[in-house]
Amino acid sequence: MDDIRHHATAPPGLEPEFEPLTERDLAYLVAQAVADRRNELGWSQGELGVRTGMKQPHISRLESANKLPSLTTLLRIANAMGVKLNVTLEKDQKTL
Repeated sequence: MDDIRHHATAPPGLEPEFEPLTERDLAYLVAQAVADRRNELGWSQGELGVRTGMKQPHISRLESANKLPSLTTLLRIANAMGVKLNVTLEKDQKTL
């Protein structure tokens, strides 16, 4: 994950090692997780689309990290793939 994080000055009150995660970084991490799980299942993007009620181009855009999907979309995908969707806010942002 270090290769996609952007180094920035820590906001006031936060430790100097704080490295904020950008929306683009998060979109990349989500895209990678979805593509990895889809491949583990042996599904095409079209198959995932059928199982989620989305069109294949939507899945392709999501996996290209062009835009961060909504929580509703992520929940649909997680449910279709048989995995839990976990969203956490942690003080050190070292894990998602």
